[in-house]
Amino acid sequence: MKNNYSIIMAGGIGSRFWPMSTPEYPKQFLDILGLGKSLLQMTFERLEHVSPSENIYIVTNKEYKTLVLEQLPGIRPEQVLTEPERKNTAPCIAYAAAKIHALNPDANLIISPADHLIIQQDNFSATIQAAITSAEQGRIATIGIKPTRPDTGYGYIEFEQAEGIQAKDILPVKQFREKPDLATAETFVAAGNFYWNSGIFIWKSQTVLDALKAFQPALFDLFCGDMSQYNSPTEQEYVDHGFATCEDISIDFAVMEHAKNIDVVLSNFDWSDLGTWGSLDTHLEKDASGNALVGDKIHLFGAKNCIVNIPKGKTAVIDGLEDYIVIQSDDKLMILKKENEQALKSYVNEVNASIKEVIS
Repeated sequence: MKNNYSIIMAGGIGSRFWPMSTPEYPKQFLDILGLGKSLLQMTFERLEHVSPSENIYIVTNKEYKTLVLEQLPGIRPEQVLTEPERKNTAPCIAYAAAKIHALNPDANLIISPADHLIIQQDNFSATIQAAITSAEQGRIATIGIKPTRPDTGYGYIEFEQAEGIQAKDILPVKQFREKPDLATAETFVAAGNFYWNSGIFIWKSQTVLDALKAFQPALFDLFCGDMSQYNSPTEQEYVDHGFATCEDISIDFAVMEHAKNIDVVLSNFDWSDLGTWGSLDTHLEKDASGNALVGDKIHLFGAKNCIVNIPKGKTAVIDGLEDYIVIQSDDKLMILKKENEQALKSYVNEVNASIKEVIS
């Protein structure tokens, strides 16, 4: 595995997991599932099965470097790559790919967000190995997740073959499809040749650089124009200038929409991107009334189909709620109808605006 390098993208603020996730302590550093491990720690442990621990790099905002080192005490500080500002996924991938390519031009890169929940480690590792086989042919491999429902919150990957497909098949991508409306999502699922886009990519470092040079020359020049800057005393200054100057753009828009050498590897492991509180619903154990609980002193009376997360040691009594999300952090409480979860971001923005008014 010496040529396998993993890049964990861990710079987001997880606003849809308010009130536990905050800009100061976002969701990737939280034990969202009550398992005694943060999402970042779980991701790191998962990737140790496909690349050596010393080859796992975390790209995060400079404000979170201390948090990363606290949660992953076995890594070297050089394995934490810091962004001075958030500019989406393409710049952070360009940075990490260039740095690792300067270390090892034969590197295979496994790019993963920090906030995924993936069950079945053996199936995950086998899927990644199949993707590396594709990557070593100069292809861009992405992991496709078989849809279990017509979900409108995920992007989809369309491929040609629909009959006789099985896990770990490697198929050429026909196109990426944006998050659909419900009717379109139902059509995708029925067709059988549409999988969810996991956002996990596997490719050679050289393939990344070639794609950036072809499709995003300005971004390539900023991060790859002078490779001698990497792994040198001037690296951070060089990178900071790149982030200050570059466009805010995702890797999907920067590369995936243009490239023709993309394969999808069909997976067979349980997966969730944990984008919202509601995404936890299928991954937490439920009581006889359909309630998913995280906390040791939660007392429910007549409550049904609720998600409740209360800090350890704190007591909650909940009576009669049905289809609600109840979340308590150290200093905030949220009681939200499940059906209104998509409005949470706007609610939080309104709360923050009111706080600013009070302070001013």
